[in-house]
Amino acid sequence: MTTLDLKQTPFRPVRFGPVSIEKITRPDGILLLRSTETLAPHPMRMTERLPHWASTTPHRVFLGQRDSDGNWRTISFAQTFALVRQLAQGLLDLGLTGETPIAILSENSIEHGLMALAALHVGIPYSAISPAYSLRSTDFAKLRYTLELLAPKLIFVSNGQQYEKALKACAGTAYVVYVLQAPDDINALAFDTLLDTLPTDAVEEAFAAIKPETVAKILFTSGTSGFPKGVINTHGMVCTNWQQITQTFPFLTDDDLTIIDWLPWNHTFGGNHNFGLMLFNGGSLYIDEGTPTPKGIAITVANLRDIAPTLYFNVPKGFEELIPYFRRDKALCEHFFSRLKLLFYAGAGMAQHVWDAFEELAYETTGERVVIATGLGCTESSPSALFATKAGSFAGMLGVPIPGLDLKLVPNGGKLEARYRGANITPGYWRQPDVTASAFDDEGFYCTGDALKFVDPNDPNEGVVFDGRIAEDFKLDTGTWVSVGNLRTKLITIGNGLIQDVVITGHDRAFVGAIVIPNIEYCCQLSGYPANVPLPELVAHESVSRALSEVLNRLKNEEGGSSTLIKKAVFADFTLSVDGGELTDKGSINQRAFLANHPEIVDELYKTRQTHD
Repeated sequence: MTTLDLKQTPFRPVRFGPVSIEKITRPDGILLLRSTETLAPHPMRMTERLPHWASTTPHRVFLGQRDSDGNWRTISFAQTFALVRQLAQGLLDLGLTGETPIAILSENSIEHGLMALAALHVGIPYSAISPAYSLRSTDFAKLRYTLELLAPKLIFVSNGQQYEKALKACAGTAYVVYVLQAPDDINALAFDTLLDTLPTDAVEEAFAAIKPETVAKILFTSGTSGFPKGVINTHGMVCTNWQQITQTFPFLTDDDLTIIDWLPWNHTFGGNHNFGLMLFNGGSLYIDEGTPTPKGIAITVANLRDIAPTLYFNVPKGFEELIPYFRRDKALCEHFFSRLKLLFYAGAGMAQHVWDAFEELAYETTGERVVIATGLGCTESSPSALFATKAGSFAGMLGVPIPGLDLKLVPNGGKLEARYRGANITPGYWRQPDVTASAFDDEGFYCTGDALKFVDPNDPNEGVVFDGRIAEDFKLDTGTWVSVGNLRTKLITIGNGLIQDVVITGHDRAFVGAIVIPNIEYCCQLSGYPANVPLPELVAHESVSRALSEVLNRLKNEEGGSSTLIKKAVFADFTLSVDGGELTDKGSINQRAFLANHPEIVDELYKTRQTHD
């Protein structure tokens, strides 16, 4: 089937909310966009619907996870509510309050979910902190920083032995609660002991005292644009966002809502959006312990053989890793698409070849296309601010503002900087008043640093696309601005699978350069090398080196000046550093940290000797 034929095939039916955007142009050139749709009444306590689902759908699975034998272990909504009340009483008995947060250091799990819900239910703030800070770090610098800022009274870990070094280095005087294997030489409390508590009226009293402004959780930003900050999430802002999302995607209220998801709960996408929407709408969440890596994707594939989702969330890399499995396993592909209503990606831009591959797979399997959607937001917006719901869209489309949010577009260096205001926006940062003050403009809009541009300046209903990060853009020594986000996306797209990610260079230099993060699986296919080949040897292979040169030549043949021409590029032949702040849990690159850590690579690009050009 040709691309044209595919674009004319129908989509599987799915219910979306109406799109009606009002655009106001101010005399100073600032634009305001907002939906004309009214936000419906909704709960303002994050666990308010848990007793509702426990009563109306008591036996429906809320959380599922494989046990040590590989079998699915599940808990229903009724079981969840009962266990949450018991845990909540245990937390109150330990003296925890709204001023004494909980830190959760561990990966996604049923116990993690119960601990988080128990804290939420009685107004105790909690923070899920990246497990990488404890398990993949050697100096615990980020863990120490976050815990000192948070000042938790209780720290939860899934496995005391596994987290023992981190606990001894950073736990201080906090209570330690573990699920498995008590840590040595630490006065720790078993999770089951805390769970074995009889709820009293104190639980209901604490729940009733929760207000919209009550702090629910503190989410530390991943550090892609600086050192992690503790973003305050109140009950009111997160509940508002759940209602905004549900009005945008009303099919979320269908009684078959099921997801299988790996995205970490210490991030707003996994923790607020995915976990939260299941809680808010009575859906089932099966925990996928895989990751979007060549090794971790095998776990995801095994889980997808068992669980057929109605909605599938992932980052673009996760979607890309699944393509070869779906292409060679018809039964797996048929099972995946059997109930699917929507594919949703976030966390990074999706390359067009990945988008096209999923449309082709859906059509070949079902005779229909499945809508692929995305949006824009951040930790500070709970996370959602914009959504693209138009069937037949394209990679890069971000859509329109959600109901109840004002989008302000401010001219900045030839671009339009996005700023948000609404009930889903954070009041600020945990115990960082100076950082809070600098994050908002004089009208109370949160300054995102994202640049957007209209698909059609005359019709705001057509939506906006990403136009880079204001802070990442730079000038060449000629004074010409370089749009890093756009150039990065273009290079990845032209690479057609060769390039996993790219760091753009050229600040105050004569030309634009690139440090390319290779797609290892793709490079192995080109070279014929096995997956365990040393990275320097892999990227030095003639076929891989030639492929990068061909990508640069294709980019050179496109129209554009010095700001869109990458004159030289080199592969990064090493693993990116978590301790150095170069890589986040979602796999995104901190461009600023990478460039600061590797000035020698940048210098090499600008020597007379040619690399790939």
